[in-house]
Amino acid sequence: MSNQELIGIHHVTAMTDNIVRNYEFFTEVLGMRLVKKTVNQDDIYTYHTFFADDLGSPGTDMTFFDFPNNPKGVRGTNSISLAAFRVPNDAALEYYLNRFEEFDVKHDGIQELFGKKVLPFEEEDGQRYQLISDEQNEGVKPGAPWKNGPVPEDKAIYGLGPIEITVSYYDDFKSMLTQVYGMKPIIEEDDVTLLEVGEGGNGGQVILRKDEESPVARQGYGEVHHVSFRVKDHEAIKSWEEKYNKLGIRHSGHVDRYYFEALYARVGHILIEISTDSPGFMGDEPYETLGESLSLPPFLEAKRDYIESDIKAFDTSREH
Repeated sequence: MSNQELIGIHHVTAMTDNIVRNYEFFTEVLGMRLVKKTVNQDDIYTYHTFFADDLGSPGTDMTFFDFPNNPKGVRGTNSISLAAFRVPNDAALEYYLNRFEEFDVKHDGIQELFGKKVLPFEEEDGQRYQLISDEQNEGVKPGAPWKNGPVPEDKAIYGLGPIEITVSYYDDFKSMLTQVYGMKPIIEEDDVTLLEVGEGGNGGQVILRKDEESPVARQGYGEVHHVSFRVKDHEAIKSWEEKYNKLGIRHSGHVDRYYFEALYARVGHILIEISTDSPGFMGDEPYETLGESLSLPPFLEAKRDYIESDIKAFDTSREH
Protein backbone atom coordinates (compact mmCIF):
# COMPACT_ATOMS: atom_id res chain seq x y z
CA MET A 1 0.00 0.00 0.00
CA SER A 2 1.36 3.39 -0.97
CA ASN A 3 1.55 6.26 1.52
CA GLN A 4 -1.17 8.08 -0.39
CA GLU A 5 -3.69 5.25 -0.44
CA LEU A 6 -6.69 5.89 1.78
CA ILE A 7 -7.68 2.94 3.98
CA GLY A 8 -11.34 3.82 4.51
CA ILE A 9 -13.49 6.24 6.49
CA HIS A 10 -11.83 7.43 9.72
CA HIS A 11 -14.53 9.52 11.37
CA VAL A 12 -17.48 11.82 10.71
CA THR A 13 -17.99 15.01 12.70
CA ALA A 14 -21.36 16.70 13.10
CA MET A 15 -22.81 19.52 15.20
CA THR A 16 -25.30 19.29 18.04
CA ASP A 17 -27.22 21.89 20.04
CA ASN A 18 -27.47 19.69 23.15
CA ILE A 19 -24.46 17.63 24.15
CA VAL A 20 -26.32 15.82 26.96
CA ARG A 21 -29.28 14.73 24.81
CA ASN A 22 -26.84 13.71 22.07
CA TYR A 23 -24.81 11.65 24.56
CA GLU A 24 -27.90 9.89 25.85
CA PHE A 25 -29.13 9.14 22.32
CA PHE A 26 -25.83 7.66 21.15
CA THR A 27 -25.10 5.60 24.25
CA GLU A 28 -28.56 4.58 25.46
CA VAL A 29 -30.46 4.25 22.18
CA LEU A 30 -27.83 3.48 19.53
CA GLY A 31 -25.52 1.63 21.91
CA MET A 32 -22.27 3.30 20.84
CA ARG A 33 -19.56 3.89 23.42
CA LEU A 34 -18.39 7.37 24.42
CA VAL A 35 -14.64 6.86 24.07
CA LYS A 36 -13.53 10.47 24.52
CA LYS A 37 -15.04 13.55 26.15
CA THR A 38 -12.75 16.42 25.32
CA VAL A 39 -12.92 19.98 23.97
CA ASN A 40 -12.89 21.38 20.47
CA GLN A 41 -9.20 22.21 20.08
CA ASP A 42 -10.08 25.22 17.91
CA ASP A 43 -12.70 26.47 20.40
CA ILE A 44 -11.72 25.16 23.83
CA TYR A 45 -14.87 26.41 25.54
CA THR A 46 -17.03 23.85 23.71
CA TYR A 47 -17.14 20.06 23.94
CA HIS A 48 -15.97 17.57 21.36
CA THR A 49 -17.32 14.07 21.99
CA PHE A 50 -16.35 10.83 20.23
CA PHE A 51 -18.69 7.82 20.00
CA ALA A 52 -17.21 4.63 18.61
CA ASP A 53 -16.81 0.91 19.13
CA ASP A 54 -15.60 -0.77 22.31
CA LEU A 55 -11.97 0.32 21.78
CA GLY A 56 -12.34 3.58 19.88
CA SER A 57 -11.03 1.95 16.70
CA PRO A 58 -10.41 4.10 13.61
CA GLY A 59 -13.31 3.80 11.21
CA THR A 60 -15.89 3.64 13.99
CA ASP A 61 -15.98 7.25 15.31
CA MET A 62 -18.97 9.57 15.05
CA THR A 63 -17.94 12.83 16.72
CA PHE A 64 -19.78 15.98 17.73
CA PHE A 65 -19.04 19.64 18.24
CA ASP A 66 -21.30 21.20 20.86
CA PHE A 67 -22.39 24.57 19.50
CA PRO A 68 -25.44 25.43 21.65
CA ASN A 69 -25.70 29.02 20.39
CA ASN A 70 -25.44 28.19 16.70
CA PRO A 71 -28.58 28.33 14.52
CA LYS A 72 -30.11 25.15 13.20
CA GLY A 73 -28.54 23.97 9.96
CA VAL A 74 -30.49 24.03 6.72
CA ARG A 75 -30.58 20.96 4.52
CA GLY A 76 -29.66 21.33 0.88
CA THR A 77 -27.13 20.60 -1.79
CA ASN A 78 -23.34 20.99 -1.54
CA SER A 79 -23.17 19.23 1.80
CA ILE A 80 -22.33 15.98 3.53
CA SER A 81 -25.91 14.79 3.58
CA LEU A 82 -25.92 11.50 5.49
CA ALA A 83 -23.73 9.49 7.87
CA ALA A 84 -24.13 5.74 8.24
CA PHE A 85 -23.38 3.03 10.81
CA ARG A 86 -22.62 -0.62 10.19
CA VAL A 87 -24.47 -3.45 11.92
CA PRO A 88 -23.62 -7.15 11.53
CA ASN A 89 -26.59 -8.38 9.50
CA ASP A 90 -30.19 -7.90 8.40
CA ALA A 91 -31.46 -9.28 11.72
CA ALA A 92 -29.70 -6.40 13.49
CA LEU A 93 -31.69 -3.93 11.37
CA GLU A 94 -34.90 -5.61 12.53
CA TYR A 95 -33.67 -5.31 16.13
CA TYR A 96 -33.01 -1.57 15.71
CA LEU A 97 -36.33 -1.06 13.94
CA ASN A 98 -38.09 -2.37 17.05
CA ARG A 99 -35.75 -0.36 19.26
CA PHE A 100 -36.54 2.85 17.35
CA GLU A 101 -40.25 2.18 17.84
CA GLU A 102 -39.65 1.66 21.57
CA PHE A 103 -37.69 4.92 21.94
CA ASP A 104 -39.89 6.91 19.53
CA VAL A 105 -37.06 7.57 17.07
CA LYS A 106 -38.16 8.94 13.70
CA HIS A 107 -37.26 6.48 10.93
CA ASP A 108 -38.19 5.52 7.36
CA GLY A 109 -38.33 1.76 7.75
CA ILE A 110 -35.98 -0.83 6.29
CA GLN A 111 -35.14 -0.19 2.63
CA GLU A 112 -32.66 -1.41 0.03
CA LEU A 113 -29.74 0.63 -1.31
CA PHE A 114 -27.24 -0.74 -3.84
CA GLY A 115 -28.23 -4.27 -2.87
CA LYS A 116 -27.79 -3.69 0.88
CA LYS A 117 -30.50 -3.35 3.52
CA VAL A 118 -30.55 0.07 5.23
CA LEU A 119 -32.61 1.77 7.92
CA PRO A 120 -32.68 5.60 7.67
CA PHE A 121 -33.44 7.49 10.90
CA GLU A 122 -33.14 10.93 12.54
CA GLU A 123 -31.95 12.34 15.82
CA GLU A 124 -34.17 14.84 17.60
CA ASP A 125 -32.29 17.83 16.15
CA GLY A 126 -32.91 16.62 12.58
CA GLN A 127 -29.49 15.06 12.00
CA ARG A 128 -29.94 12.23 9.49
CA TYR A 129 -28.29 8.83 9.61
CA GLN A 130 -28.82 5.32 8.34
CA LEU A 131 -27.90 1.88 9.57
CA ILE A 132 -26.50 -0.45 6.92
CA SER A 133 -26.38 -4.23 7.11
CA ASP A 134 -23.02 -5.99 6.74
CA GLU A 135 -24.73 -9.19 5.63
CA GLN A 136 -22.52 -10.60 2.83
CA ASN A 137 -20.37 -7.45 3.02
CA GLU A 138 -16.66 -7.66 2.25
CA GLY A 139 -13.87 -5.10 2.58
CA VAL A 140 -12.76 -2.84 5.42
CA LYS A 141 -13.06 -4.74 8.68
CA PRO A 142 -15.50 -3.52 11.34
CA GLY A 143 -14.59 -2.70 14.91
CA ALA A 144 -15.71 -4.47 18.09
CA PRO A 145 -19.19 -3.78 19.51
CA TRP A 146 -19.41 -2.16 22.93
CA LYS A 147 -19.21 -5.02 25.42
CA ASN A 148 -21.06 -3.26 28.24
CA GLY A 149 -23.56 -1.36 26.14
CA PRO A 150 -27.36 -1.66 26.14
CA VAL A 151 -27.50 -3.39 22.73
CA PRO A 152 -26.57 -7.10 22.44
CA GLU A 153 -23.11 -7.51 20.92
CA ASP A 154 -24.41 -9.58 18.01
CA LYS A 155 -26.74 -6.72 16.99
CA ALA A 156 -24.76 -3.61 17.92
CA ILE A 157 -23.27 -0.87 15.75
CA TYR A 158 -19.57 -1.56 15.22
CA GLY A 159 -18.37 0.86 12.57
CA LEU A 160 -19.08 3.68 10.16
CA GLY A 161 -20.85 2.98 6.90
CA PRO A 162 -20.83 4.82 3.56
CA ILE A 163 -20.79 8.61 3.79
CA GLU A 164 -23.24 10.41 1.49
CA ILE A 165 -22.23 13.68 -0.21
CA THR A 166 -24.66 15.73 -2.31
CA VAL A 167 -23.40 18.40 -4.71
CA SER A 168 -24.55 20.50 -7.64
CA TYR A 169 -21.12 20.23 -9.35
CA TYR A 170 -21.40 16.46 -9.60
CA ASP A 171 -18.97 15.69 -12.44
CA ASP A 172 -16.23 17.97 -11.09
CA PHE A 173 -16.54 16.55 -7.59
CA LYS A 174 -16.49 12.98 -8.86
CA SER A 175 -13.30 13.78 -10.77
CA MET A 176 -11.69 15.03 -7.54
CA LEU A 177 -12.69 11.89 -5.65
CA THR A 178 -11.29 9.62 -8.35
CA GLN A 179 -8.22 11.54 -9.50
CA VAL A 180 -7.02 13.09 -6.23
CA TYR A 181 -8.33 10.66 -3.58
CA GLY A 182 -8.05 7.47 -5.63
CA MET A 183 -11.65 6.37 -5.23
CA LYS A 184 -13.09 3.87 -7.71
CA PRO A 185 -16.70 4.07 -8.98
CA ILE A 186 -18.35 0.65 -8.62
CA ILE A 187 -21.97 1.59 -9.38
CA GLU A 188 -22.93 4.55 -11.60
CA GLU A 189 -26.52 5.64 -12.18
CA ASP A 190 -27.99 8.86 -13.60
CA ASP A 191 -27.58 11.09 -10.57
CA VAL A 192 -25.69 8.92 -8.09
CA THR A 193 -22.36 7.11 -7.95
CA LEU A 194 -21.13 4.62 -5.36
CA LEU A 195 -17.35 4.87 -4.96
CA GLU A 196 -14.92 2.72 -2.98
CA VAL A 197 -11.60 3.42 -1.35
CA GLY A 198 -9.05 1.05 0.19
CA GLU A 199 -10.46 -2.45 0.67
CA GLY A 200 -13.94 -1.07 0.01
CA GLY A 201 -17.15 -2.47 1.36
CA ASN A 202 -19.40 -0.58 3.76
CA GLY A 203 -16.44 0.87 5.70
CA GLY A 204 -14.78 2.35 2.61
CA GLN A 205 -17.52 3.81 0.45
CA VAL A 206 -18.83 7.22 -0.60
CA ILE A 207 -22.28 7.76 -2.07
CA LEU A 208 -22.14 10.83 -4.33
CA ARG A 209 -25.49 12.35 -5.31
CA LYS A 210 -26.28 15.08 -7.83
CA ASP A 211 -28.67 17.87 -6.80
CA GLU A 212 -28.81 21.03 -8.91
CA GLU A 213 -32.27 22.07 -7.71
CA SER A 214 -32.10 22.45 -3.92
CA PRO A 215 -30.71 25.57 -2.24
CA VAL A 216 -27.20 25.31 -0.83
CA ALA A 217 -27.17 23.79 2.65
CA ARG A 218 -26.25 25.99 5.59
CA GLN A 219 -24.02 24.73 8.39
CA GLY A 220 -25.48 24.59 11.88
CA TYR A 221 -26.61 22.04 14.42
CA GLY A 222 -28.20 18.97 12.88
CA GLU A 223 -25.72 19.03 9.99
CA VAL A 224 -22.40 17.29 9.31
CA HIS A 225 -19.27 19.41 9.65
CA HIS A 226 -16.70 17.20 7.90
CA VAL A 227 -15.66 13.68 6.95
CA SER A 228 -12.24 12.16 7.54
CA PHE A 229 -10.53 9.34 5.67
CA ARG A 230 -7.92 7.00 7.13
CA VAL A 231 -4.21 6.80 6.43
CA LYS A 232 -1.68 4.68 8.28
CA ASP A 233 0.78 7.05 9.93
CA HIS A 234 2.75 10.30 10.08
CA GLU A 235 4.65 9.57 6.87
CA ALA A 236 1.35 9.14 5.03
CA ILE A 237 0.03 12.49 6.28
CA LYS A 238 3.24 14.21 5.17
CA SER A 239 2.95 12.51 1.80
CA TRP A 240 -0.56 13.91 1.41
CA GLU A 241 0.67 17.36 2.37
CA GLU A 242 3.23 17.14 -0.41
CA LYS A 243 0.58 15.91 -2.83
CA TYR A 244 -1.72 18.83 -2.03
CA ASN A 245 1.16 21.26 -2.50
CA LYS A 246 2.07 19.75 -5.85
CA LEU A 247 -1.55 19.92 -7.06
CA GLY A 248 -2.05 23.46 -5.77
CA ILE A 249 -4.81 22.40 -3.34
CA ARG A 250 -5.08 24.72 -0.36
CA HIS A 251 -4.90 22.91 2.96
CA SER A 252 -4.46 23.35 6.70
CA GLY A 253 -0.97 21.93 6.94
CA HIS A 254 -0.20 19.12 9.36
CA VAL A 255 -2.24 19.32 12.59
CA ASP A 256 -1.46 17.18 15.65
CA ARG A 257 -4.78 16.39 17.37
CA TYR A 258 -2.98 14.17 19.92
CA TYR A 259 -5.41 11.27 19.37
CA PHE A 260 -4.55 11.31 15.66
CA GLU A 261 -2.75 13.50 13.15
CA ALA A 262 -4.83 15.44 10.65
CA LEU A 263 -4.76 17.37 7.38
CA TYR A 264 -7.72 19.39 6.10
CA ALA A 265 -8.69 20.55 2.62
CA ARG A 266 -11.94 22.00 1.31
CA VAL A 267 -13.18 20.57 -1.98
CA GLY A 268 -15.89 22.94 -3.12
CA HIS A 269 -18.14 23.22 -0.07
CA ILE A 270 -17.01 19.90 1.44
CA LEU A 271 -14.39 19.80 4.20
CA ILE A 272 -12.31 16.64 3.82
CA GLU A 273 -9.91 15.57 6.53
CA ILE A 274 -7.23 12.92 6.32
CA SER A 275 -6.36 11.31 9.67
CA THR A 276 -3.89 8.75 10.95
CA ASP A 277 -5.03 5.52 12.58
CA SER A 278 -2.75 6.12 15.55
CA PRO A 279 -2.14 6.96 18.39
CA GLY A 280 -5.88 6.46 19.06
CA PHE A 281 -8.02 6.97 22.17
CA MET A 282 -6.66 4.36 24.57
CA GLY A 283 -3.45 6.06 25.69
CA ASP A 284 -4.65 8.49 28.36
CA GLU A 285 -7.55 6.71 30.10
CA PRO A 286 -8.14 3.20 31.42
CA TYR A 287 -10.34 0.98 29.25
CA GLU A 288 -12.86 0.57 32.08
CA THR A 289 -13.55 4.32 32.45
CA LEU A 290 -13.00 5.47 28.88
CA GLY A 291 -14.91 8.68 28.18
CA GLU A 292 -16.00 9.25 31.77
CA SER A 293 -13.83 12.27 32.57
CA LEU A 294 -12.74 15.35 30.64
CA SER A 295 -9.71 14.34 28.60
CA LEU A 296 -7.34 17.05 27.41
CA PRO A 297 -4.31 16.77 25.13
CA PRO A 298 -1.03 17.66 26.84
CA PHE A 299 -0.85 21.11 25.25
CA LEU A 300 -4.14 22.05 26.99
CA GLU A 301 -3.44 20.50 30.42
CA ALA A 302 -2.04 23.77 31.79
CA LYS A 303 -5.46 25.34 31.08
CA ARG A 304 -7.50 22.52 32.67
CA ASP A 305 -8.71 24.50 35.70
CA TYR A 306 -9.77 27.40 33.50
CA ILE A 307 -11.49 25.14 30.95
CA GLU A 308 -13.33 23.17 33.62
CA SER A 309 -14.51 26.36 35.31
CA ASP A 310 -15.85 27.72 32.02
CA ILE A 311 -17.33 24.67 30.30
CA LYS A 312 -20.62 23.29 31.59
CA ALA A 313 -19.97 19.92 33.20
CA PHE A 314 -22.07 16.89 32.32
CA ASP A 315 -21.93 13.44 33.87
CA THR A 316 -20.75 10.59 31.65
CA SER A 317 -19.83 8.14 34.43
CA ARG A 318 -21.31 4.66 34.16
CA GLU A 319 -21.85 1.84 36.64
CA HIS A 320 -19.23 -0.90 36.53
